[in-house]
Amino acid sequence: MKVLVTGSAGFIGSNLALRLLARGDEVIGVDNLNDYYDVGLKEARLERVRALDGFTDLRLSLEDRDGIAAAFAEHRPHRVVNLAAQAGVRYSIENPLAYVDTNLVGFAHILEGCRYNGVEHLVYASSSSVYGANTRMPFSVHDNVDHPLSLYAASKKANELMAHTYSHLYRLPTTGLRFFTVYGPWGRPDMALFKFTRAILAGEPIEVFNYGKHRRDFTYIDDIVEGVIRVLDRIPEPNPEWSGDSPDSATSSAPYRLYNIGNNQPVELMHYIEVLERCLGREAQKNLLPLQPGDVPDTYADVADLVEQFDYKPATSVEDGVARFVEWYRDYYAV
Repeated sequence: MKVLVTGSAGFIGSNLALRLLARGDEVIGVDNLNDYYDVGLKEARLERVRALDGFTDLRLSLEDRDGIAAAFAEHRPHRVVNLAAQAGVRYSIENPLAYVDTNLVGFAHILEGCRYNGVEHLVYASSSSVYGANTRMPFSVHDNVDHPLSLYAASKKANELMAHTYSHLYRLPTTGLRFFTVYGPWGRPDMALFKFTRAILAGEPIEVFNYGKHRRDFTYIDDIVEGVIRVLDRIPEPNPEWSGDSPDSATSSAPYRLYNIGNNQPVELMHYIEVLERCLGREAQKNLLPLQPGDVPDTYADVADLVEQFDYKPATSVEDGVARFVEWYRDYYAV
């Protein structure tokens, strides 16, 4: 199978590309290597992927309408996984237009590429942030999510709506995956685990927002990639029982689906930090701060649909996952 993966130098994208190549698929990787965080880390991820046969590396931005159209026309992928995005809740408060350009305009270019080139299935990254002001736990894909708390979250919700429109109008099969706090080796430097590790090893204090009372459904990278592959391999069908009188947000009369991919075991931030401290053999100096704008206190994924339909549930504990991250971090940075 020929799979176009956007964000191929990213945390999830590079790991997904490795898995697809290892099983014999051909991967067309799209990434612009922007400097939102360390480009050297992105290059190092790509080096791992380039070492395998079957990888085509395209340096391209989603915002480049003609470039994206040309990539689809030349490579004619069977399926597409869109992971490229302007990420980060806090950054969206400072630079909202970056999210419009990449997450909205760029995603429209991906949809158009799929529409005009006979793509069998588009899988795209959504986010747990779409649950916004929702407080009923665990978060269910069948619940309404109309109250995002950041433009990042709003852009991801918009992606779900845009995908549904293409599924409805052009019968393009689409599946959105709401990822819950992904972590692990080769992760993003703007994420808490990376920041905490760097600071603790440097003897600097860590910033702990919401006074450490956050609960997050931390999901290990390998669990995320396994979920993406299982979903990618099954093309969604219309739900014959869907009714406009009682609309189900996660399905449709079109070939459209939404799933949560989370560990289904929310962990208190303070426990997460304690696990990290044990793995590093050092105690963190903690600067306790209030909840930041755009953040939500808790995330907790209902993954019943993933279990029922794919016989799969993320299961890596934070104890195992954080230990693997620390081992990688010490090796990569030689600390």
